[in-house]
Amino acid sequence: MADQTGEKKFHVNKYAVVDDNVDIGEGTKIWHFSHVQSGSKIGHHCVIGQNVNVANNVTIGNYVKIQNNVSVYEGVELEDYVFCGPSMVFTNILDPRCKYPQVGAEFYIRTVVKEGASLGANSTIVCGHTIGRAALVGAGAVVTKDVPDFALVVGNPAKIVGWVSEAGKKLVFDKDGFAYCEKSKKKYQLTNGTVKEIIE
Repeated sequence: MADQTGEKKFHVNKYAVVDDNVDIGEGTKIWHFSHVQSGSKIGHHCVIGQNVNVANNVTIGNYVKIQNNVSVYEGVELEDYVFCGPSMVFTNILDPRCKYPQVGAEFYIRTVVKEGASLGANSTIVCGHTIGRAALVGAGAVVTKDVPDFALVVGNPAKIVGWVSEAGKKLVFDKDGFAYCEKSKKKYQLTNGTVKEIIE
């Protein structure tokens, strides 16, 4: 993206590599030793940290932050406001074998990280799952199944240990299943193991 003078509206460090046929939004910053591959799309005001690989045809939303040493493989989609902690891991094939290579989009299993979710440092997301809106995956957790909206998961395999608000604060529900977050100024309801934001 460029303005009428042809000046780029995003920043790419001189030690980063950006292939042809890449769409990068206004205000996005791409730092040292990172590689953005052909066909990928990165939204506006994102931060791509040091030594990050954004693979072919990956879609990344707006205001996404990817910390150092993360590879976002083909088949992974990050919605707006997603946070990827340092050295967290995505996968895109369930049974990798060097002797029986699986190369090409038809082999890649889709993973979606919904708006506002945070993936802790050194966590691993096994492909084929959805991380719900505003969910929080703890550091070092290994996600082997879908994570619901607003869920807090930790461990290997990752299990739900609580619920968090859009702002990432732990929710404490009253006897009627309601909770309020002072930081986000939003109210939430827990019903049958599902948390929803109450729109008033």
